[in-house]
Amino acid sequence: MTTRQPGQCTLPPDPSGRILDRLAGLEQILSPAAVRQALAATGRTNQRRCILTHEIVCWIVLAMGILTDLPIRQVFKHARRLRAGEQTPHRSSLCVARRRLGIAPVRHLFEQIVHPLAGPETPGTFYRGFRLVGLDGTVFDVPDSDANAAVFARSSAGPRGDGAFPQVRKLSLVELGTHVELAFVVRSIAHGEQAMVGGLLRHLTPEMLLLEDRGFFSYNHWKEALSRGVQILARVKSGLILEPIRNLTDGSYLAKIYRTPYDRLKDRGGLVVRVIRYTLDDPQRVGHGETHVLITSLLDESLYPAEELIILYHERWEQKLVYDEQKTHHDPRRATKPAQLRSETPAGVIQEIYALSLGHFVIRALMVEAAETVGLDPDRFSFLGCFQILKCRLPECNSSTPEAFAQWYEGLLWEMQGERTDDEVRRNRINPRVVKRKMSKFKKKRPEHRRLPPLKKTFAQTVVMLP
Repeated sequence: MTTRQPGQCTLPPDPSGRILDRLAGLEQILSPAAVRQALAATGRTNQRRCILTHEIVCWIVLAMGILTDLPIRQVFKHARRLRAGEQTPHRSSLCVARRRLGIAPVRHLFEQIVHPLAGPETPGTFYRGFRLVGLDGTVFDVPDSDANAAVFARSSAGPRGDGAFPQVRKLSLVELGTHVELAFVVRSIAHGEQAMVGGLLRHLTPEMLLLEDRGFFSYNHWKEALSRGVQILARVKSGLILEPIRNLTDGSYLAKIYRTPYDRLKDRGGLVVRVIRYTLDDPQRVGHGETHVLITSLLDESLYPAEELIILYHERWEQKLVYDEQKTHHDPRRATKPAQLRSETPAGVIQEIYALSLGHFVIRALMVEAAETVGLDPDRFSFLGCFQILKCRLPECNSSTPEAFAQWYEGLLWEMQGERTDDEVRRNRINPRVVKRKMSKFKKKRPEHRRLPPLKKTFAQTVVMLP
């Protein structure tokens, strides 16, 4: 994406000075200046001229987060227009250059680029002045290499042995109304979600209302979030002791949470919360007849009615759709990629996750901008439809002049505006937590079946005729 200078890429640029000229359409979100700043800040500068400079490789890694169905060599081919007689770098050279780049520049770029996209006027993104954010986790299978298995470990399958693939756990903070993944923490599957929460608290700001599932509740987490001025609405287990200290007019009540049972007995260090208990009377819905308990730091029932908060809490499920976008549509499993990620090394896995999250942010940023031009909730647009449009139109981007680029960009947003979801159906549906295929008739793959030694005989040498 740069002109030839000492220490820069030796490939000839196009008339506008770009090396990877078919990625110009990404520059509206991922600016070349931001990429260069990230490389400089992390010490990735080239001292001599070559083809695969850190800047070129960084763009290839970012493009892998968009062109997820392509191997790395084909990503390079898609990123640069065909020049007669020009050889594409070999896959091994690209992989070595990717390892040389490392995690730091991509992580730095993520931290500088990704930000909340919703404004106060963006439909479906705020509640009474609070930006809606969610906290939740997911698990990715990574390739079954020795390096990945040593760092990330496998989940336990009980008496049937360890899991088929090493796994990583990702815990994310998401802007629920726009599906932007604001920050995330990645650890081995051996780490629980609650132990990872501390890595995300620094990203919370006083304008936020944090929606959480019941697996994340803890006294310490609640206290630290409040110290940052963040409001919380969380589901908790129905057996949590929440003794009323005052009943409120909307059916909710005030109670205290404590660090330990002894503190509760002595009424020491208690934090006041508002408790909302409810059930569902529709047999078709998951959770019918069960007691559901929400607690919140929004204590005023006149400003924040209980029924509003009950309905609002279900915005938390938008985060599940973020993971669905990333794992089912953005970078799904396929015949050539049995694991959910492609990298054979732990550093490559982390780098890939950052690139995929940046790719997801690019798509979502374009969707938000497209929604703003017609005054719609970003949820009304189809992620898959907009993603496919971006992949289709990206090579067509004409960046020869600012006017030509603006015309392409306006056309891209206009086409995305046509990718709508059926909002009425989307807002009133259920997804039971079930799987279609649970067991296999084949034996479980165990350590002795992995990386078998090479055969010593040919097939013909093993044949023994029987009388």
